[in-house]
Amino acid sequence: MKSQWMLLFGLLFAIIIAVFAVFNVDKVPVDYVFGEAHWPLVLVILGSALLGALASGLFTVFRSVKTRHEVKVLKRQITEKEGTIANQQNEIAMLQKTPELANDVISD
Repeated sequence: MKSQWMLLFGLLFAIIIAVFAVFNVDKVPVDYVFGEAHWPLVLVILGSALLGALASGLFTVFRSVKTRHEVKVLKRQITEKEGTIANQQNEIAMLQKTPELANDVISD
């Protein structure tokens, strides 16, 4: 449901940007570090929106990869700790079966 709302919001935002861009067709100067060019405002607006979406998408992908890695590490730690718990439970069960061995282990 959340993804449907996000898609709807994205489409609505894209339509608003497109309508705004169509009403602004005048040429405007665009200053680069190394020069200047005159571009239609439509292309400047759409290009800016596209670069913003691209930057947002890359940030999202980076966070997703980082989160997946963290989950993988944490799952590995859980597996190791479950193994340790199982070994300790086996030792406890063995020591409960043979009290003499438990006394030897305690005295060491």
